Amino acid sequence: MDAENTLYLDLDHGRVTIQLRPDLAPNHVARIKELAREGFYDGLAFHRVIEGFMAQGGDPKGDGTGGSGKKLKAEFNEAPHVRGTCSMARAANPDSADSQFFICFGEARFLDRQYTVWGQVTDGMEHVDKIKRGRGQSGTVDNPDRIVKMQVAADAA
Repeated sequence: MDAENTLYLDLDHGRVTIQLRPDLAPNHVARIKELAREGFYDGLAFHRVIEGFMAQGGDPKGDGTGGSGKKLKAEFNEAPHVRGTCSMARAANPDSADSQFFICFGEARFLDRQYTVWGQVTDGMEHVDKIKRGRGQSGTVDNPDRIVKMQVAADAA
């Protein structure tokens, strides 16, 4: 394991291990590591969770409209959106990704080459599967599950 390119995403249900992919999205990986090291993600909600699709978090406002204030240039790549893929959420503008990300529950290949894939869950996907689901197509979650802590493995005690 490359501890500098591994994230630990701690949820109430347990620890999720994410292998970062700087080979695919070096700027996104660098920014996610920077935010994780600042404690930015700790306590943030999975505000949008759609059964069979994905769980989205990383918004300090908790409603899908917030971010860290630093937009990232798209790094679309050939990695497929499959179970456990970690990818950046964005608005209509391809260069609007910030801090929000999502983890795919299953295959979502219609997103390929339109969203920046930056990682893959390698352990603990069963904990992702337990994240509280939202309502209907919007996926809005009442009393959502939260990120307990997100840290770079190299920094973990």
